[in-house]
Amino acid sequence: MSKRGLMEQVEAEVKSCRKCGLWKRRKNVVPGEGNLGAAVMFVGEAPGYWEDVKGRPFVGAAGKLLDEILFAVGISRSEVYITNVVKCRPPENRDPLPSEIETCTPYLDRQIKIVEPKFIVTLGRHAVSYILPKAGFETESITKIHGKIYEGNLLGSEVFIIPMYHPAAALYNAKYRDELNKDFQFLKLRLERRG
Repeated sequence: MSKRGLMEQVEAEVKSCRKCGLWKRRKNVVPGEGNLGAAVMFVGEAPGYWEDVKGRPFVGAAGKLLDEILFAVGISRSEVYITNVVKCRPPENRDPLPSEIETCTPYLDRQIKIVEPKFIVTLGRHAVSYILPKAGFETESITKIHGKIYEGNLLGSEVFIIPMYHPAAALYNAKYRDELNKDFQFLKLRLERRG
């Protein structure tokens, strides 16, 4: 089956999922979107208000900031794949619960296997706390590990994992915005090195 066919299967399963309670209050499920042959996959935490309304990842204020930073480093949103650890919005944008993450991440694992990215950029602590251990690394505070690169095997593929702050954090703190800009410059350099 083609990558598109495989991803459509995942999306259909996510849309009909009732494995945790988050489906009860969602408007729309937010499976993810983008280039299925992307070298870079961004993994956020969970949909927010606007993502829930539109059924698309990173379309609210944090998404606009992500788009700005991507544009500044010369990466088009159409070149990457963007998804979240959890596919339904937690009520009042609370953090996803460990049980919700555990229930939802098999979908993320399948998305990673379909896209086969060379780089996975984790946005925020829930994403990094899931992805890094899965590749055999210990997780530390995002303030210590953001902008570093981890090379490892994730779900059978060699990948580079780059933890970053979530764009939402940068909306309210100029220091995080500066760090996020630097981390994206680092990503750009790594991509250029790989051609």
